[in-house]
Amino acid sequence: MSDLSLQRIGPTSGGSGTAAPFRGDGTGAQAVTDAHGRYAEAARRGSLFYAASQAAQAISVALATAYTGLCLSNPAGSKVNLELLSVGLALSVAPAAIAPIGLIGGQSTTAVVHTTPLLPASTLLGTPRGVGLADSVATIPTPLWLQLLMGGFTAAALPSTSPADVDIAGKWIIPPGGFIAIGALTAVTGLWSALWEEVPVIAGL
Repeated sequence: MSDLSLQRIGPTSGGSGTAAPFRGDGTGAQAVTDAHGRYAEAARRGSLFYAASQAAQAISVALATAYTGLCLSNPAGSKVNLELLSVGLALSVAPAAIAPIGLIGGQSTTAVVHTTPLLPASTLLGTPRGVGLADSVATIPTPLWLQLLMGGFTAAALPSTSPADVDIAGKWIIPPGGFIAIGALTAVTGLWSALWEEVPVIAGL
């Protein structure tokens, strides 16, 4: 009987494309859950990237095309999709008016103009950056509201804490020529971040 048809107890190792037996725990139960952190494999493979503001930045109001905040874009002609995994929100100034925060974005033949680029990097620190581009100031095609992230409040009614990290879980995908940015209904200032995986574009999927 081939070893590959038998269950191996404990961790296994191997390169991409190599055959390996099913893995079990010490009781013989088949291991079907993550052996490491949720994003560890993507990080090890160098396909996980992040961008973060390095100083407090105001979010431009509503759906302005003269954008400030954090915008993630995928250049036209790119060979990958950007699968958005999470965004970070940390207010540094109490809003003066009700300011719901959410995701805005779209797909256009008009390219994003990169006025003040951020420096996207791999989460496998020290390895090359990916394809995705990020900006704190940019000119974007007319965006649409995509998803709300945080309700509005004022300095007189601050929540106990603001969300530091919002799980997007890959439900928004930025194809070549697309972009997603953090948007606010009224002016709000803070630190912003985004985490994404770059996955090859596969025809028909």
